[in-house]
Amino acid sequence: MKRREFVALLGGAVAWPLAARAQQPTDGFDPRITPARGDLAAKHLAGVVDAHRFVEGKTYEIAASQAPVRDAPSHDAVLLTEALKGEWVTIYDISKEGWAWGQLAGDGYVGFVPASALCASGPPPTHKVTALRTFVFPGPSIKLPPVETLSLGCQLVVARIDGPFAVTASGGHVPVLHLAPMETVETDFVAVAERFLGIPYLWGGKTSIGIDCSGLLQLALLACGIPCPRDTDMQERALGSALARPLEGGPLRRGDLVFWKGHMAIVRDETTFVHANASRHMAVAYEPIAETVARIRATGAEVSSVRRLPSPA
Repeated sequence: MKRREFVALLGGAVAWPLAARAQQPTDGFDPRITPARGDLAAKHLAGVVDAHRFVEGKTYEIAASQAPVRDAPSHDAVLLTEALKGEWVTIYDISKEGWAWGQLAGDGYVGFVPASALCASGPPPTHKVTALRTFVFPGPSIKLPPVETLSLGCQLVVARIDGPFAVTASGGHVPVLHLAPMETVETDFVAVAERFLGIPYLWGGKTSIGIDCSGLLQLALLACGIPCPRDTDMQERALGSALARPLEGGPLRRGDLVFWKGHMAIVRDETTFVHANASRHMAVAYEPIAETVARIRATGAEVSSVRRLPSPA
């Protein structure tokens, strides 16, 4: 099976960010992926949602290593997700207090980011970070104090290669071994997820500093060139196909996705999961499948579905 055929079989996941932005919301539209609030909305939603004014957005780039996307313009507000360096975001409003409200280009998520984390959008990135984390040095020496720490998935514009370093357009020096061209894709998303073993659980996290269950899956699939929504309920609807008899119709296989309300785990082999969980490990961890299902069932939650991605050729 060709990659584009494989992606097409993901239940519409490849098209979903554009669909989210173009959707015609009703009273029940999803605020997570619709740039509309009481006082302000994207201009393309005029006549569809109620707002005091409608504005054209402006494209910016995430300049910081990572930027929090929060549900309110406050450092104390809930962390919804994180934007990584090099991502593009459409901004509709920047407050005097330094908060920008907009929508991420990659997964369509809407929220507030610190305006200080933004810069004018530049040329498309040429390389991405493939190591769990890496450093940006101010010159061609690992003895120099790093000026920045980047996580897997960050995107960079590389101007040239200087020996063991990739030199970015802004003059930073990043180890070549920790980067790959943007078109490079991994072949085993479960193995990518396993690199995060031991990383602390962080609600809304999407980096090697802290990560949640859906963020782990999203990063792992994106590393393999497979678009993925951000939250578990979105992922459950968009990815793969549901097994008719989950947990009963035969052994699970590597790469199956098991969902509960508000949680998901990735099947590692016939007997174990890898998942970011706050209920037992407060980290990304391996856990026996039977034990996990029983433990979560004891809290009153049952498996809602098991979904299987098509096998790439």
